[in-house]
Amino acid sequence: MEYRIEKDSIGEIKVPLDKLWGAQTQRSFENFRIGTEKIPLELVAVFGVLKRAAAAVNKDLGLLDEVRADAIIAACDELLENKLEGNFPLSVWQTGSGTQFNMNINEVLAHRAEQILAAKGQEIKVHPNDHVNRSQSSNDIFPTSLHVAGLTLIRKQLLPALGALLHTLQCKSEEFNNIIKIGRTHLMDATPLTLGQEISGWAGMLERNQTMLVTGLDFLRKLAMGGTAVGTGINSHPDFAVAIAAEISRLTGEHFETSPNKFHALTSKDEMVAVHGLLKALAADLMKIANDVRWLASGPRCGIGEITIPSNEPGSSIMPSKVNPTQAEALTMVVTQVFGNDTTVSFAASQGNFQLNVFMPVIAYNFIQSVRLLSDAMNSFNEKCAVGIEPNLKKIDHNLNQSLILITGLVPLIGYDKAAEIAKKAFRENITLKEAAMATGYVSAADYDLYMDPSKLITARS
Repeated sequence: MEYRIEKDSIGEIKVPLDKLWGAQTQRSFENFRIGTEKIPLELVAVFGVLKRAAAAVNKDLGLLDEVRADAIIAACDELLENKLEGNFPLSVWQTGSGTQFNMNINEVLAHRAEQILAAKGQEIKVHPNDHVNRSQSSNDIFPTSLHVAGLTLIRKQLLPALGALLHTLQCKSEEFNNIIKIGRTHLMDATPLTLGQEISGWAGMLERNQTMLVTGLDFLRKLAMGGTAVGTGINSHPDFAVAIAAEISRLTGEHFETSPNKFHALTSKDEMVAVHGLLKALAADLMKIANDVRWLASGPRCGIGEITIPSNEPGSSIMPSKVNPTQAEALTMVVTQVFGNDTTVSFAASQGNFQLNVFMPVIAYNFIQSVRLLSDAMNSFNEKCAVGIEPNLKKIDHNLNQSLILITGLVPLIGYDKAAEIAKKAFRENITLKEAAMATGYVSAADYDLYMDPSKLITARS
């Protein structure tokens, strides 16, 4: 491998000739050979937006000359167009402020900006700290990246996936609204409802999650940039904070504003905890939906079997013809990962000692992973499972008519105790509820048929 020599404040170091990064990136790459988890590419892209915004604002404020600023902006555009891939190799497990990753971005953009200028015949040096990182600190740009990444990824990835699954369930709820089935509580038979009503509960969960997430995004609109090292704004222009928030808003199409208290913005990650908590709430509901689906689809002959789901692949390496609820299982595994991520984010956010939280890369990694996994899993579950849910009418009718809990319909007429006596007699003697009711003499055949009509057991009755 061919190398070039790069220098930083520590000294000289060899850097691969074909890479754009500099000395600090190389030192981090060599010093933190921990695990396989890399800084997510989604965060790389967000940093590209932030560095582009900073260059533009610094130019407007007279802090950066036009030639260098435009070259940095051009380099940022290339980063955002994925033309600089392979230059962001750093591990999540690095300094807790994310300084080495910030310098990785700074070095790559500075080097590329110099190349852009050189191609125009302009031999002008672009410094990663003095120019690309002007008016910034790792301590304020990394917290800013958490908010921008969190908000934009939820908006662009998660909410569309959530909306698609919600739409499917709403359609299924309407389609199956007249199919009466037995209800279940405690995994035991309960009073009837329609399959549409049951699915409407799933849809209601997702609709509420959608509302909570959209509201929760407002927690991420306050940005730390302009606070620099400890929140005082040292080495930053007085107008930089407001101007950078406006420029980030323009570039992302989302509304951001500068945080009114930079000391809070740098050290606290409470807003990330709150929004990830909303992701956890969504995950909890998805666990319930996925489990309901695989319970209801269980069988095909010896389970509940009230719905059918698509058969996407063979389910067993030893049992012929077996088909498993694989999409539901994949979704539930994603949920457990999100639960674990929430614990990590919460613990990490609690470590805001003095003026800085030093667990930001792991917060970023877990938050972004949660958004990515939930988005992908909802899309997969929707497309490969939910859209193909169909009722098994024969099994639904069989289970409904076999249930002793239908006796609840007689309670308003004969009282709880007599109704319980009828149900126990039917169970003990293995006869129908109607036969047991007639044997007791507590109710006439006509009243039985009136009060035990399943269509009248699924709504409130005056």
